Amino acid sequence: MDAPHPKAALDSINELPENILLELFTHVPARQLLLNCRLVCSLWRDLIDLMTLWKRKCLREGFITEDWDQPVADWKIFYFLRSLHRNLLRNPCAEEDMFAWQIDFNGGDRWKVESLPGAHGTDFPDPKVKKYFVTSYEMCLKSQLVDLVAEGYWEELLDTFRPDIVVKDWFAARADCGCTYQLKVQLTSADYFVLASFEPPPVTIQQWNNAAWTEVSYTFSDYPRGVRYILFQHGGRDTQYWAGWYGPRVTNSSIVVSHKRTRNQASSEAQPGQKHGQEEAAQSSYQAVLQIS
Repeated sequence: MDAPHPKAALDSINELPENILLELFTHVPARQLLLNCRLVCSLWRDLIDLMTLWKRKCLREGFITEDWDQPVADWKIFYFLRSLHRNLLRNPCAEEDMFAWQIDFNGGDRWKVESLPGAHGTDFPDPKVKKYFVTSYEMCLKSQLVDLVAEGYWEELLDTFRPDIVVKDWFAARADCGCTYQLKVQLTSADYFVLASFEPPPVTIQQWNNAAWTEVSYTFSDYPRGVRYILFQHGGRDTQYWAGWYGPRVTNSSIVVSHKRTRNQASSEAQPGQKHGQEEAAQSSYQAVLQIS
């Protein structure tokens, strides 16, 4: 009696069930899916365009958990934003001295790096932060210019989806000396035309304060098309005009590009501030939790 014939091999990978193809695609690097696999045939194109695939890839990469319940408008865009998610400012906590920072003003005894908590200072809320930048008795300002395209954010993503741009900074005074802190953030075009900005009034802290660290947070959302660069500048000076480094201390600054979130009411301890710069350019949110007595 003849042995049964083995089942014939598949003539094409496309004969696999679609859910198997989707599972295979979850293991393919995202850029290869879009640049190569999507061009193979209409079936692959349609499967790669399914939001189900990109949600599966988010789960596989650990970007979300099984119990994720936040609304996501476009899982493909969400995946790429999460894969690019990081602080775009270099050396934010002074671990590499002044590396990556452009010194715009270097008055008094100039910028300096010190270790936390510092003289007449307090510990930082995050114990992983060990150092800070400190200013002097004349104006000290430093900045970074972030090139969004060079960081991996392509023009269509920026212009069509306009993901949130979340900016944060931390500052503190010495307890024994007053100081003035200031911050400016600008979103600019490729030719450096300012499209949106955040420049709150300078914060003056009186002498004999509690030296607590204060976080400033601002979100650019629905800003104009054409944003290609982000300019971040901060610093200040002391108000006693003392030789040395008695001005505001800054550290743990960040710029993060994020998917759009459903906005909640500000928490009871966060106090909303005013919008500054080109107000018509964006619907934005700002909060600063002041811990200054």
